[in-house]
Amino acid sequence: MTPAFSHLDIDTLERWLDDHSEVTLVDIRDPQSFAQGHIPGSRHLDNDSATGLLEQVPRQRPLVVVCYHGHSSQQAATWLASQGYTDVYSLDGGFTTWQHRLPSRVAVT
Repeated sequence: MTPAFSHLDIDTLERWLDDHSEVTLVDIRDPQSFAQGHIPGSRHLDNDSATGLLEQVPRQRPLVVVCYHGHSSQQAATWLASQGYTDVYSLDGGFTTWQHRLPSRVAVT
């Protein structure tokens, strides 16, 4: 059985953002970490905001899940795929690698 999500590298995500591709970024880190820095355009996702995401984001739109290091996002991506999303990605290296490689592309709430 193939995984319900795909792995996405940082270079590809950076290119998608530069190209203004239609993609939804969800960050599953804790609220304080998200507030201190996140990928611009991402939205915080937790148990409380999951219903809103499911109601607002079209199932066919690419969905990228971001966590600290790219591990927890795989479980979340699997769950989102089980909710009917057809194009789900887990960001390899997570926010930690993004922040290290692209410090100028970090937003603060």
